[in-house]
Amino acid sequence: MTDDLCRADAYLRECEARILRVDEAGIVLDRTVFYPLGGGQAGDSGQLLLAEGRTLAIADTRKAKDAEGRPTKEIVHVPAPGQAEVLAALKADDAVTARIDWDRRHKLMRFHTATHLLCHLVPQPVDGCSITPEYARLDFHMTDPLDKEALSAGLSRLVAAGHPLAIGAITDAELDANPALVKSMSVQPPRGTGTVRTIRIGEAEAIDFQPCGGTHVANTREIGPVIVTRIEKKSAATRRVVLGWAG
Repeated sequence: MTDDLCRADAYLRECEARILRVDEAGIVLDRTVFYPLGGGQAGDSGQLLLAEGRTLAIADTRKAKDAEGRPTKEIVHVPAPGQAEVLAALKADDAVTARIDWDRRHKLMRFHTATHLLCHLVPQPVDGCSITPEYARLDFHMTDPLDKEALSAGLSRLVAAGHPLAIGAITDAELDANPALVKSMSVQPPRGTGTVRTIRIGEAEAIDFQPCGGTHVANTREIGPVIVTRIEKKSAATRRVVLGWAG
């Protein structure tokens, strides 16, 4: 398996690692700071720094899959095209430095945290999610109209309040006893280890608490200026809210 370091510390920008495997899917390391596509959040890009000053550009990061197509505990670093010569020289047990594109990752962290604030402002089940460096969107299962200006003002207030964010965990049994903690209708939190990772925003004032495996900033103030750029009626029972950077 790959030791997923960003789950414990999203601010790690690089780490030393060793290659476990190189195949047609990409490169699997024993440990990494790269976040794999999941939970609506895009996978990281960046570089693997190799011996003798060589570099391998990583275009995407995904979870490996078994023969039945189920995700495993390994993380695949997908190389950008046009690097066949560098790839051919890689072999198992080679030492590398895994370095993410930090500017891109930080935007993902800021947007992902902003979607948690949006869940607070719109307390409805989420029926779809996409988090990219350029925008984020949530699809809410609801029929009532939403006000773009009111939501933007609410986000601005929560960002400016500087609410802290804490990573925690609950047991599978605790989650089973509190199914309303899961906001998403389409993505269920990963199970199998006995505990589920959680994100809590707010101390004196409880803003959001839910299972989540993504990367986030440590304080809502770090999100910066975000606004609701549009609201769409995707179906009779779905309202899509799209977030963008202000200015």
